[in-house]
Amino acid sequence: MEQGLALLFPVFLGLLQRGQGGPLELEPPDPVVAVSLGGSQQLTCRLACADHRTPSVQWRGLDTSLGAVRSDAGSSVLYVRNASLSAAGTRVCVGSCGTLTFQRTVQLLVFAFPDQLTVSPVALVAKQDREVACTAHNITPASPEALSLSLLLGDQELEGVQALGWDVEEEPQQGEDQLLRVTERWLLPPLEKTPTPLTLHCRATMKLPGQNLTQQRAIPVLHRLTSPEPPVTTSAEATPELSSTHSSENPGPPPGNSSTRLCHPEIRQSPAAGGLDLLCEAVCGPGVAVGWTQAPGGLEAYQRWEAGAQAWLSVPRAGCSLEGWFRCRLDPGGQMASLYLVPEICSQTTPPALWTGSLVLGLLFLVFLTYRLWKRCRPAQ
Repeated sequence: MEQGLALLFPVFLGLLQRGQGGPLELEPPDPVVAVSLGGSQQLTCRLACADHRTPSVQWRGLDTSLGAVRSDAGSSVLYVRNASLSAAGTRVCVGSCGTLTFQRTVQLLVFAFPDQLTVSPVALVAKQDREVACTAHNITPASPEALSLSLLLGDQELEGVQALGWDVEEEPQQGEDQLLRVTERWLLPPLEKTPTPLTLHCRATMKLPGQNLTQQRAIPVLHRLTSPEPPVTTSAEATPELSSTHSSENPGPPPGNSSTRLCHPEIRQSPAAGGLDLLCEAVCGPGVAVGWTQAPGGLEAYQRWEAGAQAWLSVPRAGCSLEGWFRCRLDPGGQMASLYLVPEICSQTTPPALWTGSLVLGLLFLVFLTYRLWKRCRPAQ
């Protein structure tokens, strides 16, 4: 019996080798390949046949458009350029050697890492338990498995931090790709035991196959002030002059409630000579800033001034013919304010007094012209 099996084994092995082909080779070899939004990626699939036959290799797409493909004998290259979120999905490489067929799949993942981190408040006062929030803007995916936010003291995560919540919201869409913003809030432990001056950092980390991306934002910690006035901090978002003026005319919340979580910007409009002036303002106390993020035809078509919690935008009469959204954003926090402009709004911005004066001048000119014609044309007596 054993001798018979020994005789059959070479015959069986020969049958296997008759149509045998080598396995498909993928480059990169990972089953999941991550590519950044707007980036490019090349996927190469190769096959060699053991019996010297010419292999056939091609890429196929399942739930998405395939992309550009260049195929040669024994290889096929898939090019993904300017990747959008719709490019994500499964790609299948199919190869054959004679009647023997091979197949491998690749999952293409398109991601966007935070291009901006904002914190609220922008500075902390030592020896006080305070809530702090960190927001990562323009990201995808936003799952906790891919993205994490943490607070650092030095190179280590801050101990004694209590997580208060994780919020995911949609960013204002400015194209076909809908991105997200993620905010995480913590309750800080007392900081009197830590050396001062010190700086905390909010760190965003995204872990994907073949990718490990990080970005961080500093949060300075100030000494306790003996003055009863709230501290005025300077940063890229607020200037000292505007902070002091703003806090005296529109007092913000007390230091213990200085979080901008419930603060929202507002857009006000006022007539101007030959157009319209828009003011985006946030009455949130010191340490915040607002800025214009969207306007019909692009922001570069308008005159803009930004100073801390106030941002102005001038719409000329030529710009009034453009219909669309004006948007501004509060930092930190990311809250948005929007105003939809229609051409009729600008046509109503000319002051009524100017119209009245023009009408009176027109009537006087008409009376004068009629009198002159009457004197010229009346018959001589």
